[in-house]
Amino acid sequence: MAKKDKKDLVKFLKPFPPAVKHIALWLREFIWDLYPNCNELIYDNYNALAFGWSPTDRVGHTFCSIAVGRTTKNIHFGFYWGSQIADPDKILLGKGNQYRYILVKNREEFPATYIKKLLKEAYANSLAKVKDKKQLLKGMTITKSVSALKRKAT
Repeated sequence: MAKKDKKDLVKFLKPFPPAVKHIALWLREFIWDLYPNCNELIYDNYNALAFGWSPTDRVGHTFCSIAVGRTTKNIHFGFYWGSQIADPDKILLGKGNQYRYILVKNREEFPATYIKKLLKEAYANSLAKVKDKKQLLKGMTITKSVSALKRKAT
């Protein structure tokens, strides 16, 4: 099962402080526990480490993601199509056409119950975008890109 397949992710998290690694891996467990049949897509880019979940292997079908950037204090828990889901409590940040997120500073302040409601809608929205059901995959971890240029965590 892909939940156990975290070798690449742990390697990509090495430049970051232990507290950031802990939160990122905890958020990963949170999603895998809720959506064990989805696929984790990992992007280790020079300016951020991002990993998200999709019912396929396509980024366009991603419904949520976790991103750790240069500023290691900022861990984004985001919704790839966040502009298309309800956010009645107005906690999501971002004003672009698509992506919405929250900043996660620690486990204790993470609004898990509220996020679960948003995830349910985001997942349904993502599934609706899959036109060819043959694209559906189950429970894989896929490293999509690894940047040759490595960032330095600060």
